[in-house]
Amino acid sequence: MSVDPLPLKSGRAVEEKTESRLLEIRHEAEVKGVVQAAGIRPTGAPFPQATPQTGYYGVPLLKEPQWKWEVPVYFAVGGASGASAVIAAMAEWLGSSADRKIARDARWIAAMGGIASGGLLIADLGIPSRFLNMLRVFKVQSPMSVGAWILAAFSSASSAAALADLVGERFGDALPINVLANAAQALSAAVGLVFANYTGVLIGATAIPVWNENVKTLPIHFAASGLGSAVSILELMGHGDSRALNALGIGAAAFESWEGWHIESQNNPLLRPLKHGPSGWITRGGGVLSGPLPLLLRIFAGRSASGRSRSMRRWAAYSTLAGSLLPRLGWMRAGSASARDARIPLQLE
Repeated sequence: MSVDPLPLKSGRAVEEKTESRLLEIRHEAEVKGVVQAAGIRPTGAPFPQATPQTGYYGVPLLKEPQWKWEVPVYFAVGGASGASAVIAAMAEWLGSSADRKIARDARWIAAMGGIASGGLLIADLGIPSRFLNMLRVFKVQSPMSVGAWILAAFSSASSAAALADLVGERFGDALPINVLANAAQALSAAVGLVFANYTGVLIGATAIPVWNENVKTLPIHFAASGLGSAVSILELMGHGDSRALNALGIGAAAFESWEGWHIESQNNPLLRPLKHGPSGWITRGGGVLSGPLPLLLRIFAGRSASGRSRSMRRWAAYSTLAGSLLPRLGWMRAGSASARDARIPLQLE
């Protein structure tokens, strides 16, 4: 018994039939508000849908950052230590004998900060060998790889500069010690300039919307915050009468104030986590402490009597240090909130 083969339909005929059926489904949905047909999701059925609350089938479209508390602290410590290395070099090369005391203290801040930064990063990684594995290759296109090498170079150079300074003070300024000190200080300042802002590049070069949207200003923002922290630490160590440090503090606070205004003035849904919820409160609070408040205190300190000026600058330093850490915590939480918000990648409002 022979069976006649089914008639073959051309691809164009199948495509036209499919398009016609889609038009019927759309028309039925517009008229009745529901479509009853095979393969159609019935109204109220418990099938998953992509929504702003659940994402795509209950899974966020973007993966949240997995960093723990050590990372934002690492960002803050790294920014302060990198800026301190630059201050140390400038004070040594351009300053007076009084400024050389600032240079000495700044070198030790840079050295201690470099060591602490490595410890914080290793603590977040969990296993020390993971950091060493990051140094097995150098990938220019990877901010994480470049950052690991920057940290290694900075901590080594800043420690060498501080050690050479200590040896020089105890045994005299011999030629080999001077050569080592100058080379280490130059390398520490050069790498420290990058180390102070590379963390902004690190989080900006990601798919997290709120971070990527600010990729151009985050490095400068983190560098200014680190500069303000370095100045504040030096002032609290006894250099509260330095006009140069106060001028640097004013510049850092002025930029932080502008950065806060720049974010607040934009009506951009990508910046929603920086203005709402816990991440918004932390970021905004830290912005006030690192920008307008120390800026006003430092300006008024320059016009006050010496005793009152020191007090105002001391409070400005405390405010700046708190304002350096809080925004980084806020940016971390904003990144998590931005990754969970499916409205952005789904283009829903």
